[in-house]
Amino acid sequence: MKSVLAIRHVAFEDLGSFEAVFQHHGFDVTYVDACVEDLSAVDAAAPDLLVVLGGPIGVYEEDTYPFIRREVALLQARLERQLPTLGICLGAQLIARAMGARVYPGPAKEIGWKPLQLTEAGRHSAVAHLDGASTSMLHWHGDTFDLPEGATLLASTDLCAHQIFSVGAHVLAFQCHPEVLGDTLERWLVGHACELAANHIDVPELRADGLLFSRQLAQQGSLCLTQWLVQTGLVK
Repeated sequence: MKSVLAIRHVAFEDLGSFEAVFQHHGFDVTYVDACVEDLSAVDAAAPDLLVVLGGPIGVYEEDTYPFIRREVALLQARLERQLPTLGICLGAQLIARAMGARVYPGPAKEIGWKPLQLTEAGRHSAVAHLDGASTSMLHWHGDTFDLPEGATLLASTDLCAHQIFSVGAHVLAFQCHPEVLGDTLERWLVGHACELAANHIDVPELRADGLLFSRQLAQQGSLCLTQWLVQTGLVK
């Protein structure tokens, strides 16, 4: 059976709608909680697919959260072998750092729903399913990163130029959240309550937008992930 190992940073930021796609295609899904489990014991080459999920910390906070160093080392070992790797939000930032790119606070927090603007390369890739004409997208981040050397930019927004990038056929990294499920978004609203309050985010509006947009995003996100899995050779 094919395997997915998902590195998780907070319990409610999980694989979301992507998990159903993996189950449909016969993957065995396992989670590792980065902050409490020993990442140095994880075999970087063992899973067929490694997914690194989101979280509320910064990649540059390794002195405060030492496990970040082990996570970056794990990603470097994986990427050197050119093995299928998927990153979401913090996961994308960690991939960028593992590839030698700078990760740093962005010009402003980007929290809420807005459509993506695809590049020409993006329109000819799996992320074409996430074009703004097809779906809105959930954004929830304050940091950004330089585009890693050898990466292809696939999508942007007005506040964040580097929203999605790929590296060959084996890496896909999302600064945004194509995996979010409307049924579990309330966990995000509670779990990130302090951040939302500090940034004066209208929670009822964010909740309403989630109800409005999340079902379509789940459909388009599933199409995107499935096409990418075919391109990597993990799914026929």
